[in-house]
Amino acid sequence: MSKSLYETLGVSESASPEEIKKAYRKLARKYHPDINKSPEAEEKFKEINAAYEILSDPEKKAQYDQVGDNMFGGQSFHDFAGAQGGADLDEILRSIFGGGGFGGFSSGGFGGGSRGGFSGGFGGFGGGGGYQEPNLDLETSITIPFNTAALGGKHSITVNGETFDIKIPAGIKSGEKLRVRGKGQKSGGRAGDLYIKVNVAPSPEYTRDGNNLTKEIDIPLKVALFGGKVPVQTLHKEITVKIPKGIKCGQKLRVKGQGIMDRKTKEMGDLYLKLNVILPKVEELDPELAKMMEEKLPG
Repeated sequence: MSKSLYETLGVSESASPEEIKKAYRKLARKYHPDINKSPEAEEKFKEINAAYEILSDPEKKAQYDQVGDNMFGGQSFHDFAGAQGGADLDEILRSIFGGGGFGGFSSGGFGGGSRGGFSGGFGGFGGGGGYQEPNLDLETSITIPFNTAALGGKHSITVNGETFDIKIPAGIKSGEKLRVRGKGQKSGGRAGDLYIKVNVAPSPEYTRDGNNLTKEIDIPLKVALFGGKVPVQTLHKEITVKIPKGIKCGQKLRVKGQGIMDRKTKEMGDLYLKLNVILPKVEELDPELAKMMEEKLPG
């Protein structure tokens, strides 16, 4: 049974959750549109995010492992994603996993039972016998890039065959919901609202803790021993950071105001730089210096 989602992330079917996460982070860094400007990078990045969203979720992974690429009509995930013609992968995958899960199997793949992952619908008649207005609201979820969540921006979404952009406020967190008026179901001249649960994709560079960020940077041994200045690209701009002499590997430096803005207070969080000291290769050192270090270094 073909299971191309594992091929998308370059891991085996027996990969552990940590191995899957590690593979995802490596690929996300490689194909992130902010880093990779090649034409195919954005679509590849979407495929990687979609594959990770399934394989990192124990329930979804179990469902996929049961049927493999039959879920995509027997196509590989790459071919399936390409055949959607730019449609929103989040919505398409919700149509597979949405509702109460799988609606059953038929010879052509999955049977009915899923309504595309949206809740809402018609309320029917109330218990008192009177007519109850239909509930025209819809609910859905999206996964957005980390940088979009941190800095704010636009995200394209497709609902009911209509594609439009929604505004993402800076500092939004996973699990928060956005409301888009008038984008729900329509009936009798009325239109419901669309409620969107936001999931934030992991960042290949940053770890978020509230409004604070942590980023690992490499510094040469010379700077660690004797101090110096190194350029650092933050979410907001490139800065120069002063490294005190005698700093240790793994030590953190705080950069005020280079984190994420708090949506309520509008105050900026901080950026913590975790230092990774890079040791030079002995064979690349000046022979006299290498000999002196061998003789004089303690330990």
